[in-house]
Amino acid sequence: MDRNTEEKKIEERVLLIRRVSKKTTGGNYITFSALVVVGDRKGSVGIGIGRSQEVPPAIKKAISYAKKHMFLIPLHKSTIPHQVKLKYKAAKILLKPAPEGTGLKVGSVVRALLELAGVENASGKIIGSRNQIVNTYAVLRALRSLKARKK
Repeated sequence: MDRNTEEKKIEERVLLIRRVSKKTTGGNYITFSALVVVGDRKGSVGIGIGRSQEVPPAIKKAISYAKKHMFLIPLHKSTIPHQVKLKYKAAKILLKPAPEGTGLKVGSVVRALLELAGVENASGKIIGSRNQIVNTYAVLRALRSLKARKK
């Protein structure tokens, strides 16, 4: 009973669905991959990629993986505790804390990740990559590198 109420608080958001076509001797082999973010808006967030021959099972696999690999990020009031600069593959990412009432001044996958993590005020920029999967992993790595602020 308690676990069901806990699972209902976790929100899911599908960021990307890709149709992948592989050439084989018999023709084309088509699969779908889904990139999903889950979070509880209280500091826990996780991402997952699922692949399947149809879209709904791919999304289900991605959600399952993301829930298993959720982690807690430190929050200071309603923003991140400090600035983060990070390079991951081709993506360079910059995340900054913002004062109360600013909102999320970030784009694409960063907005979804920070919203589901519970961050209400932050600004940021991704430079160098337009690949949403790489950008998602870059943001995830940046969030993992956050240290809690001393009071």
